Amino acid sequence: MDFPPQLIELDDDLALRRFEGEADLPEFFRVIEESLEHLRPWMPWVAEHSLARTAEFLTSRWQRWEDGAEFTYAVVLDGAVVGLGALVRFDDTSDGAWEIGYWLHPAATGRGVATRAARALAEQAFRLPGTAYVEIVHDRANLASAAVPARLGFTEHARRPAERLAPGETGEVQVWRLTRPPLPVAR
Repeated sequence: MDFPPQLIELDDDLALRRFEGEADLPEFFRVIEESLEHLRPWMPWVAEHSLARTAEFLTSRWQRWEDGAEFTYAVVLDGAVVGLGALVRFDDTSDGAWEIGYWLHPAATGRGVATRAARALAEQAFRLPGTAYVEIVHDRANLASAAVPARLGFTEHARRPAERLAPGETGEVQVWRLTRPPLPVAR
């Protein structure tokens, strides 16, 4: 299986890099701690957030990368971790689909960081063999998350019911899809 690069340098101030396991724990935990109120409406895991769960999360990402199931990156802005971006293989991989997930520390929002990170993740997904499309899924009330796929040319693909797991969720998710660009016709 092909893998995306472990480091994606987007420009002078922004990069995505593979998490380094326990070495990232102190900084990543601090970023989560400082972001709890910002994330609480949309991220169900916030209710059970702890140092032990964060350590377990980082450890499990390493194996998921090696299995080709999920490529999780630290979003690094000006040398500091400010969030997470992930490229997650759908459970049923027969149709070549990936989902992009992301979240940022509130101080990093409103600066195009999520958009640049999601663009880079989509580009990496389409470099992987067999990728037919990439999706971004969020609760329909999460307007900040909706702005990212809209800016990147994703189209609204579907809305579907979903269990309300976090306080801000409505019980309906919006699914955005970007399909593989067609190959140029040989002449």
